[in-house]
Amino acid sequence: MVILLAGATHTGKTLLAQRLIDLYRFPCFSIDHLKMGLIRSGQTALTPADDEALTAYLWPIVREIVKTAVENRQNLIVEGCYIPFDWRSSFDEAYLPAIRFLCLAMTDAYIDAHFDDIREHASVIEHRLDDSDCTPERLKADNRAVIEGFAAQGEPVALIDGAYGPAIREILEAFVRSD
Repeated sequence: MVILLAGATHTGKTLLAQRLIDLYRFPCFSIDHLKMGLIRSGQTALTPADDEALTAYLWPIVREIVKTAVENRQNLIVEGCYIPFDWRSSFDEAYLPAIRFLCLAMTDAYIDAHFDDIREHASVIEHRLDDSDCTPERLKADNRAVIEGFAAQGEPVALIDGAYGPAIREILEAFVRSD
């Protein structure tokens, strides 16, 4: 099984991936690590701020990694914000039963009520060297885009609207129950 874990920035994708690793004992592939490796090695002139262009650049590579894992019957968690809304169209029907999708997003109300907590916990799993572009307005815009984009494709989006810890536990429990 391959688990695709998508979502907006600062929603806790990496934290949830860690919980999935602990639960399933699957290896995890971070799309952010691929992005930074390609940027730092000079393989692309794109920068971390080029979100849309990065999705178009990275997804063909990630797609083929997913296909390889499915073909080899390997388990893998793929985590990152560079999974396109129409990701299903990248795979023949034979691949889809082996792929599970999970997407995290925060509501505007959650961001308004918990922005300081979001910033405080931004580096719980990964240390962010520069988080200066994290503003309530940007988070709201990113989350709305994720919610609308995936919903338009018929994909489920797990919304974080209440206390974060219980919300993540509920999302994880629902995901495991549907397994």
